[in-house]
Amino acid sequence: MAVTFDNRMSDAPGGQATRLDAIQGRYDPWLLLAMVAIAAFGVVMVASSSIAIGEDLEVGPFYFLVRHVMFLGLGLAMCIVVMRTELKTLERWPQMLLLACFGLLLLVFVPGLGRSVNGAHRWISLGISNFQVVEAVKVIYIVWLASYLVRFRDEVNATWPAMLKPLGVAVLLVGLLLLQPDFGSATMLLAVTAGMLVLGGVHLPKMAAPVVIGLPVFAFIAILEPYRMRRITSFLDPWADQLGAGYQLSNALMAVGRGELFGVGLGGSIQKLSYLPEAHTDFIFAVIAEELGFVGVCLVVALFAALVGRALWIGFKCVEMRRHFAGYCAFGVALMVGLQSLVSIGVNLGLLPTKGLTLPLISSGGSSVMMTCVAMGLLLRVSYELDRAQRQVLRLRGEGARPATGDVPPTTQPPPSSVAGSTRGTSRLRQRVEPTFGGVGRNA
Repeated sequence: MAVTFDNRMSDAPGGQATRLDAIQGRYDPWLLLAMVAIAAFGVVMVASSSIAIGEDLEVGPFYFLVRHVMFLGLGLAMCIVVMRTELKTLERWPQMLLLACFGLLLLVFVPGLGRSVNGAHRWISLGISNFQVVEAVKVIYIVWLASYLVRFRDEVNATWPAMLKPLGVAVLLVGLLLLQPDFGSATMLLAVTAGMLVLGGVHLPKMAAPVVIGLPVFAFIAILEPYRMRRITSFLDPWADQLGAGYQLSNALMAVGRGELFGVGLGGSIQKLSYLPEAHTDFIFAVIAEELGFVGVCLVVALFAALVGRALWIGFKCVEMRRHFAGYCAFGVALMVGLQSLVSIGVNLGLLPTKGLTLPLISSGGSSVMMTCVAMGLLLRVSYELDRAQRQVLRLRGEGARPATGDVPPTTQPPPSSVAGSTRGTSRLRQRVEPTFGGVGRNA
C-alpha cells in the first residue's frame, strides 16, 4: 500500500510548520580540521624545501611557494563550488562523466594542446600553466563508479557482466595512461577500482579471478620498459649504483636517516640543497623527515590516517542510512588519498619502487593540488548531506510525521538520497550484504 507523509513538523515557533527538506546540515568539523592542518603544513614545507631550487633555476627563492599558494587558492574556490553542489546533481549524469574521463585522457595526444615533458605526454596547455589531466580523471572516475555501483548494486554482487564492466572501463583507462606513459596513476586507478568494488559488495570469490589474471600481466608490463626495471633494481639496492639509478633514493634515505628523532630543524635540510631531486614535489616527505625527524613523520602519518579514517567512517554511516551514492563517493576519495599518500611515503622511505606520485595537499604542484581540493570538497559535501539526513531522521523519531492517509506509523527511514537511489535488482538475485564495521554484514 502506498503511503505518503506530510513533510512538515509543527515544532517551529508560533506553531508554524517546518519542512523536513528545510533542515540544514553541517560539514564534518573533524574532517575539515584534518584537511586544513594538512594543507597548512604543506605550505610551510613547500616554502622550506623549494627555496634552494628556486635560486638554482633563477626564478626567485619564493617562486614555488607563491605558485603553490596560488593553486591552493584556486583549488579552494573549486572546493567551495563542489561543497555547495547537491550530490544528486552529480549522480544524474553518469554517461557524461565516463565520456569526460576518456576525453580528457585523449586530449594529451592532440597536437598543439598536449604537452610532452621528458618524453611523457601527460599534460595539456592552459596558457598560463600545464594541467595534468589524470588528476581530474581520478575524481571524475570515482563519481562515475559510485553511480554505477548504485545503479547495479544487486547485479554487481550476483552476475559476472555487472562486475566485469567497471573492470573493463578501468582497463581501457589504464591503457590510455600507459600510452602517456603513467604507470603510477594506472596502478592507482586499478587499486581504487578494486577497493570500491569490494566496499560496494562485490562477490569476493568472483573478484579473485580477475585479480589473479591481472597481476601477472601488470607485473610483465612493469618490467617491459628498461627504465621501470632500473627503478625496481635500484629500489632493491640503491647503494649499488648510488650515482646512477639509485641516486634519488639513496639521497632520500640519507635525508631520512639524518633527521633522527627530532630532526635538524625547520629549514635546516642539507639534501634539499640541490642534492635530492624533486625535493619540493615527489620527495618532500624525505625533507620533512630530515628537518622534523621521526616526530614530524609520525605527525604527517597521523594527519593522513585521521583524514582517511574519518572519510571511511562517513562512508559507512552513509551506507547504513541507505545513502549509497554518497557512501561510495566517500569510499573512493578515502582510497585515492590513502593509497596515494601510502605510496608516496613508502617511496621516500625506500619501501616501494620510485614512482612519480605527490603527497596530497603537501607536495608542491598545480593540477594535483587543485583536484585534491575538489576531492576534499566532494567529501565535505557527503558529510553535509549525511548530517542533514541524520537530523531529519532524528526529527521524525522525536516528533513523528503525520501520514496523509491511513493509520500507518511514521517511518524512521531517511528521505531518498538521490534520483538514482532505486536499485535495478530483482527478487531472483541474492540478498545484498551491506558493509559495516567489524566485518559483520547486514542483509538489506
